[in-house]
Amino acid sequence: MTATISAASGVTRWLRSGIAAICAVLLLAMMLLTMADVLGRYLMNAPVKGATELTELMLAAVIFIGLPAASLDRDHIYVDVLTARLSGWLQAVLETAVALVSSGILGVVAWRLWKIGDQIAGYGGTTPTLKLPLAPLAYGVAVLCGAAAVITLVQILGKRGHNG
Repeated sequence: MTATISAASGVTRWLRSGIAAICAVLLLAMMLLTMADVLGRYLMNAPVKGATELTELMLAAVIFIGLPAASLDRDHIYVDVLTARLSGWLQAVLETAVALVSSGILGVVAWRLWKIGDQIAGYGGTTPTLKLPLAPLAYGVAVLCGAAAVITLVQILGKRGHNG
């Protein structure tokens, strides 16, 4: 049992590190692209073609890549003004209910994002300047949102199996 928990925490640690590295690279690329665009625009009157589009796509990627990481770390925003005053078992029940609802909502959002990806793929949607296809981004963010839903659900089930 301890070996399984240790292996799972090793995989989780590896996954977090990978997600952090990907997000760091994307943020660095966004920063360098924005800097090049600003310098090109004001010093040489030649902005980087499609810089805004690329920045928007990278921002969406960073946000949705970070979503499973936030779920892994249970780093979502909590407001515990009232719940801190509840008894321990009631806090646990409420935490489980909120996690179930969160997992369900993330699942619905993932499903809708996938459907939007289908729509975009159907009409061949692209970015205006660089003509980059948008459907792969929609599918990617749908998968990442679905992963966050699954992670949240597994954490609930794991907690119940560990406590019960």
